[in-house]
Amino acid sequence: MTATTVLTARALLLDMDGTLVNSDAVVERVWRRWADRNGLDGDEVMKVAHGRQGYATMAVLLPGRPLEENLADNARMLAEETADTEGVVAVPGAPEFLAALRGLPHALVTSADVPLSTARMGAAGLPLPGVRVTAESVGASKPDPEGFLKGAAELGVAPADCVAFEDSGAGIAAARAAGVRVVGVGPRAAAHAPDALVEDLTAVRVEDAGAGVLRLRVG
Repeated sequence: MTATTVLTARALLLDMDGTLVNSDAVVERVWRRWADRNGLDGDEVMKVAHGRQGYATMAVLLPGRPLEENLADNARMLAEETADTEGVVAVPGAPEFLAALRGLPHALVTSADVPLSTARMGAAGLPLPGVRVTAESVGASKPDPEGFLKGAAELGVAPADCVAFEDSGAGIAAARAAGVRVVGVGPRAAAHAPDALVEDLTAVRVEDAGAGVLRLRVG
């Protein structure tokens, strides 16, 4: 992580949990309770719980369960997660990173819904980007590329001209499937060979290079 990678882009697509916001404490609490209720091993559940919408995680872990049951369970868990912000903090460097993006094209692309993303960004003291693609905006969860494709489209930028910031395997796979380059953030990202990797956002610098180009110094 010591070498600096320079990337250029016309827009950035930002995951939230694990990328801008450290919500691991509440995710662990909620998903381990769900694992206990369903007779599953909590450690195994946590291996797939990051990055996806809840119903999609449930489909991986309980493949025989009806979608309607997963969706109902997901709604209950979203309410739990939205109400529980204890331990939710900004990822180091996130406030400065978002401040540097003020006035530059960027979007939030998150598996959280509007209430959860609003609660977590607020708890972390971070401003919500003006363009947001949330769970309500898409018909398929990451690792499906729909969210990143929609984020790029809403910014009016081709996916190949975007760079995504992601922490999870599902998120990195979604960005890649959309044709978007990826900066991995944190230890979960390391196993998925992103285009560049940083421990946190203190290692990222964003410059307006003019002519609609953003220059990223990563590392």
